[in-house]
Amino acid sequence: MIKIGDIQLPNFPLLLAPMEDVSDPPFRALCKENGADVVYTEFISSEGLIRDAAKSIMKLDIYEKERPVGIQIFGANLDSMLKTIDIVQKSNPDIIDINFGCPVKKVVSKGAGAGILKDVCLMEKLTEEMVKRTNLPITVKTRLGWDHDSIRIVEVAERLQDVGCKAISIHGRTRAQMYKGNADWGPIAEVKNNPRMHIPVFGNGDVDTPEKAMEMRDVYGLDGCMIGRASIGNPWFFKQVKHFFNTGEHLDPVSLEERVDAARRHLQMAIDWKGEKLGVFETRRHYTNYFKGIPNFKEYRTKMVTSDDASDVFAAFDEVLGAFAGYEFV
Repeated sequence: MIKIGDIQLPNFPLLLAPMEDVSDPPFRALCKENGADVVYTEFISSEGLIRDAAKSIMKLDIYEKERPVGIQIFGANLDSMLKTIDIVQKSNPDIIDINFGCPVKKVVSKGAGAGILKDVCLMEKLTEEMVKRTNLPITVKTRLGWDHDSIRIVEVAERLQDVGCKAISIHGRTRAQMYKGNADWGPIAEVKNNPRMHIPVFGNGDVDTPEKAMEMRDVYGLDGCMIGRASIGNPWFFKQVKHFFNTGEHLDPVSLEERVDAARRHLQMAIDWKGEKLGVFETRRHYTNYFKGIPNFKEYRTKMVTSDDASDVFAAFDEVLGAFAGYEFV
């Protein structure tokens, strides 16, 4: 049994990674239904939150059906991060996660996200003080290091654990790599195999097949897997991985009807949560994967990703059911 603080999880849990404009309540709900063991919110700016920025406040919305759910925050200013803890606690999450890994320039340029990998002492101090501020378990998501020449992840993980971090998720790339090249899980395994480590060590990066998830578990010996891009427009990925673990076989491909139903539900939940304009706009990125593999699909995809009217998108879903009735995915 894997534990984050007092939260008990199954062996080798699957975690939905925090992703900006992706891991919102509608998508988290779909992933949870399909086997995600822990879900995380989009990452929230500490500076935005303490200034009551509407978008940051909205990201605090969580629902009982999501639990256990973590709220992820980022920032580099200690006072702001502590104030953020006080605000976040009011939403009653199960976990508070600190983002020390986002490689995006606008985050890094402020010393936050992966930018803090240049200052491990500050990384440690922020974690220590945030642990002291709350009774909720504090976890961390980070990368291997700033660049290839500054990888100190075994030391970093040990220091974070020693100041009270309850779990660590590590993306197998440096900040310099961004999302290019292949993720290197070897250094993550070194963290796990460090005899001083006793908190869960989760791997992240390039797990896009059940076989890769199994490799992360059985070859690299990690405690769990955090899944990001492979889940976009594919909330069934968690179910597929678990079925493969249990049987050694792949689940049958998701049917066209199931895909349309999920896309329809996703859009409706998004509209209910954030209104039609944002709901329509922010679900667009999922449609390519929802319907990936269908030949001659461009006409329908164009309707889905260019219309600002929800009724037009729902109509496009109906058209897909009629136009591709009987299509079997492989």
